[in-house]
Amino acid sequence: QVQLVESGGGLVQAGGSLRLSCAASGRTFSTNAMGWFRQAPGKEREFVATISWNGGVFQYADSVKGRFTISRDNAKNTVYLQMNSLKPEDTAVYYCAARLYSSGSYRTDDYTYWGQGTQVTVSS
Repeated sequence: QVQLVESGGGLVQAGGSLRLSCAASGRTFSTNAMGWFRQAPGKEREFVATISWNGGVFQYADSVKGRFTISRDNAKNTVYLQMNSLKPEDTAVYYCAARLYSSGSYRTDDYTYWGQGTQVTVSS
């Protein structure tokens, strides 16, 4: 059974940092692109960042560019999202996702596996 489990969320003040982790089990994702998405209350799920299978190519939403960094450790079957200079508008449930293909994507429909999400709350 394939599982993606996010961790590292929590409550942080504006300007602070958090590091999210997404641990995969049930199969290896070392040849698959991974992504992070988020969903705020009353809003649609939106793209945050994506990384190719080998970490060589990545893409970010404009709203997080320069503040967030996506990375992966294929030996640990884990993907990370380092979030710095957090803003109240970053408050959302953050989801990890995996594609069946090696290249990343910003489209939610391109992802097959999803985690349950981890809450990130940024206070002003």
